[in-house]
Amino acid sequence: MTLSVAQIDRETDELVGEWLPLSEVGRRLGLSTGRAKQLLKEKKLLGVRRGGSEPEVPAIFIDGDDVVKGLPGTLTVLSDSGYDVVASLRWLFTADDSLPGSPIAAIAAGRHTEVKRRAQALAF
Repeated sequence: MTLSVAQIDRETDELVGEWLPLSEVGRRLGLSTGRAKQLLKEKKLLGVRRGGSEPEVPAIFIDGDDVVKGLPGTLTVLSDSGYDVVASLRWLFTADDSLPGSPIAAIAAGRHTEVKRRAQALAF
């Protein structure tokens, strides 16, 4: 299994806004950086290269000392639908008036089942 880390374009970078270096993600989750890297490999988190030496993860993906509930399942569905890291980030962070807000904002607000259902519809 290869590490799923992409280069990011400026538009997607700006959509996301706040990022955390992988070492900080590990610290917040109580994991080593190596174990945090494993979360990227397992597609439980998404990470990108933004010019630094280590991958960075959207800050909203971390809720206290855990990954936001419902995010890993949604990431799996997006990956299974053919979305790469950057396309997944764009989809998650693009405003959707029917939610309201973006899919990631809805996930963070506890509406992950609805977002996952929408992600599943992308495959059909």
